[in-house]
Amino acid sequence: MVQGKVYKFPDNVDTDVIIPARYLNTPNAKELAAHCMEDIDANFVKKVKSGDIMVGGWNFGCGSSREHAPLAIKTCGVSCVIAKSFARIFYRNSINIGMPILECEAASDGISEGDEVSIDFDTGVITNVTKGESYQAQPFPPFIKDIIEKGGLMASIKGEK
Repeated sequence: MVQGKVYKFPDNVDTDVIIPARYLNTPNAKELAAHCMEDIDANFVKKVKSGDIMVGGWNFGCGSSREHAPLAIKTCGVSCVIAKSFARIFYRNSINIGMPILECEAASDGISEGDEVSIDFDTGVITNVTKGESYQAQPFPPFIKDIIEKGGLMASIKGEK
């Protein structure tokens, strides 16, 4: 279970908005995180705290198929991304690096910027603590839950964590 403050983004947030291409010359996750979302919200990395939650609309993470985008989000402290839908490659890359993401149209519509939200990954229940509302997302199947809990695909394969 996680709980955090929400940062909300619109439909079609692409990977170049999540981490601009001009920063892709570094493999350093902390350097990538320092520039996360800066082209859509220049102060995002100054505001976000460990455990906070990102909420998007349709087609979150569209664009290039780079793992840098979910890595930047995870490394800057975001504990989960909720969206109406995700680009397929972004979804897979997120799981590969151990970042939980949930598709839930009702949650995306009902949650506002600044709301406090808790997420129970075992049940898929997303609770908007601020508004006293709950939404049902599809919980992860056991094999994906295992990958996320172990910190990503490679850690899962190696049996780490």
